[in-house]
Amino acid sequence: MAMATKFLIASLLLSLLVLHFAEAGHDLVNSNLAASSPPKKIDCGSACKARCQLSSRPRLCKRACGTCCSRCSCVPPGTAGNYEACPCYASLTTHGGRRKCP
Repeated sequence: MAMATKFLIASLLLSLLVLHFAEAGHDLVNSNLAASSPPKKIDCGSACKARCQLSSRPRLCKRACGTCCSRCSCVPPGTAGNYEACPCYASLTTHGGRRKCP
């Protein structure tokens, strides 16, 4: 009887361990699929037009914004600031270390 109880407990623990590893593998596959999905495409022209509408140099603003938008696939809302909405957009800098994106 004692041998049967030990066998039952061991098989129960083994099955729980297998179930745990199977679930962990399933989560890993799902996270890899989410990370490899391409970023959403946005209409950079209209987004940059809205972003640069109050700029004193609208052509320069739209050109810089378009470059940043094509790299990051996002443009922060509003005409200035709000960089926290798009960290990639905020992280791009010129050779001089200044922010590239308006």
